[in-house]
Amino acid sequence: MRKRLNAVLVGLVAMLGVGLVAPTPAGAITGGIVDSTNIYDNVGIIAFYDATGRYRCSATLVTPTVLLTAAHCTAGTLGDTLVNFDWFIDDAPPSALPRAADDAGDGISKIGYRGIPAAGWYSGTAYTHPEYSDFTDMGNWNDVGVVVLDQPVVGIDPAPLAPLNQLEQYRQPALNKTLFTVVGYGTEVRQATEGPQKPTPQSYPIQRRYTDTVGQKLTPQILQVNGNEHDNRGGGGSCFGDSGGPTFDPAGYLVTVTSYGYTANCRYIDGLQRVDIAVVQDWLAEFGVYPAA
Repeated sequence: MRKRLNAVLVGLVAMLGVGLVAPTPAGAITGGIVDSTNIYDNVGIIAFYDATGRYRCSATLVTPTVLLTAAHCTAGTLGDTLVNFDWFIDDAPPSALPRAADDAGDGISKIGYRGIPAAGWYSGTAYTHPEYSDFTDMGNWNDVGVVVLDQPVVGIDPAPLAPLNQLEQYRQPALNKTLFTVVGYGTEVRQATEGPQKPTPQSYPIQRRYTDTVGQKLTPQILQVNGNEHDNRGGGGSCFGDSGGPTFDPAGYLVTVTSYGYTANCRYIDGLQRVDIAVVQDWLAEFGVYPAA
């Protein structure tokens, strides 16, 4: 799945075919702050296989047994999805992400993760919104998925899901003056140690980061934000591997999951799937996930 390859990159998987104009599933935070003090301890990294390889995304604990993420991080997965809430995973290849029993080191598996996960990891089953359009219909985007864990997470408070239509209060002219906080484990944009000496997405380190980003456009399905770290109104945006990670509004509610970006260097507009809308919240209720009171 080319879209997922562009989106969620694990280890040494190459960034092939990244679109410069059309939306590309998002994958780390450009700019921003390393979350070494665990401010966002309910945001985890998820690892999984599909028929084309091993990938990673970000996700948020919304009940003790359910994580909220993007549909392109759940569709077509093989076996279990694994979850870890450590803020730091690894700083160099080969990564500390677990491998499937039949993965010979090339990132390919026919069965995916199965059985008891490695220490520090939870296992679960991924589900995809039944109306996910696979990036074909902006009116019915629905890039939302969940991971239902095999055992509850203890010691971490779930994030509060936004009330219905929470984002409507931020419509223009307020939107481009509002800062939203995005969180994820994606690739960091920085100067490479070799090759072309210009800021580009780097696969390592794998760690949780967060930043503030400025609202740009609001549609019935999508919150678009300005993901440029040089915008003096905010601190950056999302990049490859942040897919499925949360956005929090100024009130602290989880209002979106990261869905797509427009450029290969993660310095333009980011598209964030709204989770404060009925088509998403009605589906989440089937998993016991409800908006905060």
